[in-house]
Amino acid sequence: MNAIKYMFEDIAFAKKNIQPKYKFVNFAKQKNKQIKSISFIFCSDKYLQKINYKYLKHGDLTDVITFEYNEANDLEGDVFISIERVEENSKTYNVKFKEELARVMIHGVLHLMGYNDKKENEKKLMRRLENEFLKICT
Repeated sequence: MNAIKYMFEDIAFAKKNIQPKYKFVNFAKQKNKQIKSISFIFCSDKYLQKINYKYLKHGDLTDVITFEYNEANDLEGDVFISIERVEENSKTYNVKFKEELARVMIHGVLHLMGYNDKKENEKKLMRRLENEFLKICT
């Protein structure tokens, strides 16, 4: 089906900053996955912090939270992204906003693919895969 949706909660945001949908579809196929339905929900820090506390019982600010509803190799889920965190991170890491946004979006997709980032070795693998995706996008 390859349904990728972009939604916006409590923010004004220009879609021109978002990576084209087909790049996510191609990346998933390279990893032997099929995108069934992914919703990227762009929001503010405050909105995402509420989600973080309500569902994960964490009060911290974060850039991305992923909820997966996968079946077999079909990727399905919601990826909430704080645009304010992405803006701040792009300044902190001295990268363009679009690049940081692409990194956070693929980070969410990697979580849908089953990758985690709790342990140091998992973080390194996810960073490597994020960089692989960014090369595809640029």
